[in-house]
Amino acid sequence: MSHGFSGKDVNEVTVDSIRRGDITIDDVRIHPDTLEHQATVAEANGNPQLAANFLRAAELTSMSDEDVLGLYEALRPGRSTAAELTAIADRLTAQSATRNAELFTQAAAAYERRGLTKK
Repeated sequence: MSHGFSGKDVNEVTVDSIRRGDITIDDVRIHPDTLEHQATVAEANGNPQLAANFLRAAELTSMSDEDVLGLYEALRPGRSTAAELTAIADRLTAQSATRNAELFTQAAAAYERRGLTKK
């Protein structure tokens, strides 16, 4: 079963339903279950890195586009201090996005070590 973030079956997303205005953005956004299934397939086929990426993406589905873009921007070299990255990790942990929080914690340490933090 494939469904959008709203729970609507993807087979209900047709040109006619779009023309009628029956489709919202959440009807075509990916559902976290779909990403978790893709992670399972990736892991089963020997690609644990891709599986981890899918699981992090699943955590992000509940966030606004603006928040996700803000996270991306914060991870760009020279855009954040180690303390700012750690604060983001704490915020992600509070939002139950623990995989993404771990990524930010690792980034804070790696960026600081490699001189990639904001000056």
